[in-house]
Amino acid sequence: MSRGDEDTAAGARGPGGARGDAEACIAFTGGGTGGHVFPGLAVIEALRERWPGRIVWIGSGKEVERRAVEAAGVEFFSIPSGKLRRSISLKNVGDAFKVVAGYLAARRVLRELRPALLFSKGGYVSVPPCMAASSLGIPVFTHESDLSPGLATRLNAKRAERILVSWERTVDDLPEGRRARAVAVGNPVRRAIREGDAAAGRGWLGFDDDLPIVLVLGGSQGARQVNELIAAILPELAGKARVAHQTGPGNAPVRPADGGYKGFEFVSDELPDLYAAADVIVGRAGAGTLWEGAASGKPMVFIPLGSGSRGDQVENARLLASRGGAVCLAGSDATPEALLAALEPLLSDPAARAAMAAAAGETARPDAAAAIAGMILDRVLKGSTR
Repeated sequence: MSRGDEDTAAGARGPGGARGDAEACIAFTGGGTGGHVFPGLAVIEALRERWPGRIVWIGSGKEVERRAVEAAGVEFFSIPSGKLRRSISLKNVGDAFKVVAGYLAARRVLRELRPALLFSKGGYVSVPPCMAASSLGIPVFTHESDLSPGLATRLNAKRAERILVSWERTVDDLPEGRRARAVAVGNPVRRAIREGDAAAGRGWLGFDDDLPIVLVLGGSQGARQVNELIAAILPELAGKARVAHQTGPGNAPVRPADGGYKGFEFVSDELPDLYAAADVIVGRAGAGTLWEGAASGKPMVFIPLGSGSRGDQVENARLLASRGGAVCLAGSDATPEALLAALEPLLSDPAARAAMAAAAGETARPDAAAAIAGMILDRVLKGSTR
């Protein structure tokens, strides 16, 4: 029996081997990146304020994913997961077997737990649990963070009672038969992101003056381009700003820490304080960065991932930019000169920063997690009265 199967068999019985109770359990699924995990944890945070029952998470078992879920005090069940690709590849053959194995493992977990509802936050690992839940008569809600739904969400939406999306425009772009089941609620953001301490953030960075802080979030995908752009303009930022630079796992800081620069591969607990301390955010335009930055009320300069992606980051960045909440430097526009030209007015003019921050803040939906939790509980209670 593999480690994932052992987790499935042991976890499905719950603490002390007790079988889960249908009316006392809500299951979550999703993973692959933090953008699929952290919004789900935000919903769980809101659920726990109103509901004392059991909550579990079905994921791929990636260490970062598992660690984040378990750190939030949520039971974790790992299942095999195969990547969903749009392109033709020999890898699809092996991944097809993994998807089938994931479906069978998810069905075993869900049959044992009999949760009142399965909430999907997307990512390829979420497809087998949503298929399994549908086969067992367990209601499914699915949520999409990006402007255009990814392949996993499109597959899950076929089986979902509720299709929750972040943008109003996404509802209009859904197939006509699904629009009646869709509602725009925003993207859930953990409360801690909005409650950071700017002084603590400056202290952690070692920045002790009043120069504006540029927070650079390179992310795990395509961090090299962002890192190279920042390295190229650092000399021009001297005396104008301090730079806090998350380079991404495995990427060393572009220069040693000093009074104007601090690089680090990854942050976790410190991130809310860094958001609070930041005056401008530079980074990719993944849904996590976009919505957390908007919830923090910060002006943003996006360098969206284009090559090798489905274009969702470009869509996200351009939509927020069209509302005045960001600058989008996509494709060939992402040059050191263009990045510096986008930053300099924001660094020199507090009023410009405030205007862009206000526009970003208007996009944020601080009630998203609570709204989704309310929908889940309404459906759970409705099911318990049948």
